[in-house]
Amino acid sequence: MNVPDDLLYTESHEWIKREGDNIRVGITDHAQAELTDVVFVEVPKKDRQVNAKEAIAVVESVKAASDIYAPVKGTVVDANQELSSNPALVNTDPFGKGWLFVLKIDNADDLKSLKDAAAYKQQIG
Repeated sequence: MNVPDDLLYTESHEWIKREGDNIRVGITDHAQAELTDVVFVEVPKKDRQVNAKEAIAVVESVKAASDIYAPVKGTVVDANQELSSNPALVNTDPFGKGWLFVLKIDNADDLKSLKDAAAYKQQIG
């Protein structure tokens, strides 16, 4: 399973990439493999304010629908609209073109509560 060392992770299998005051968020390779073929993605609306661990997006596969959670408190500044026409990007490129949304984080210290790659690898075994 691919777990890039330069990202942060949540207990619920989201990955987080720091981009200045923003974070880019997607689901991990492990999560997309568990879901199997993704057939629909609902991304959040721009300017939506969210709290940490709030359901913010939905990824549906042929197997199940899964809520995607905001890793920290912030405001949605971008969402991957390409996923509406090509949801399979979540499967084929989960850490690249399959990203879900970008949050402007309210407090950078909130990122300290997230897992590093080693802790996430331990979680998924």
